[in-house]
Amino acid sequence: MKRIILIFLLFSSMITFSQRFKVLSGDLKNLKEISEYNITFDYSDLVVHGYESEEEYLAEKMDKRSNEESKAEKFKEDWYLDRVNKYEPSFIYYFNERFKNGEIKVEKNETLQFTIGIKTTWIYPGYTLAAVEPAKISAVLTFFETQKPENILFQVEYKKVIGISKELTYDQGNRIAGAYEKLAKNIVMQLKRL
Repeated sequence: MKRIILIFLLFSSMITFSQRFKVLSGDLKNLKEISEYNITFDYSDLVVHGYESEEEYLAEKMDKRSNEESKAEKFKEDWYLDRVNKYEPSFIYYFNERFKNGEIKVEKNETLQFTIGIKTTWIYPGYTLAAVEPAKISAVLTFFETQKPENILFQVEYKKVIGISKELTYDQGNRIAGAYEKLAKNIVMQLKRL
């Protein structure tokens, strides 16, 4: 029994360590009175785990599918479409669901006074073979005045956020979307402390 508890504690500490965050600027308290945010997503200069660049990753994955050109092109097309169709809606839905009474909400609406900018810096897509290896992402979340983006209220970096896996999925986009859900969960936990 002691061995099981020790393994559980070790595993828990590894998960906590791998999903650490670092405040880069401002103070969480600056967000105390804000109840709604515009939200933006930025994937520029994204690094894919194990590759020098996103382009190198896509080139290799497309090359593996080169015997069927339609599959290669579909892979690349899905890689970009999954951002708008899976990652972003997953983050927004998960975030808003955690504030059932609408205490805080996010939406794509540039007329709102405040914005959360999410810049994804690193992705590990994970895999599904006999088991699921969840996707992971690193991202910087910046809270700022929409009309004055230089006025940063709070900025935090999350490293290697492990995706929520609900099912055995062979769909890479769904695995990565799970990491955006977990990212939403992490920032919601901080906002609920206000």
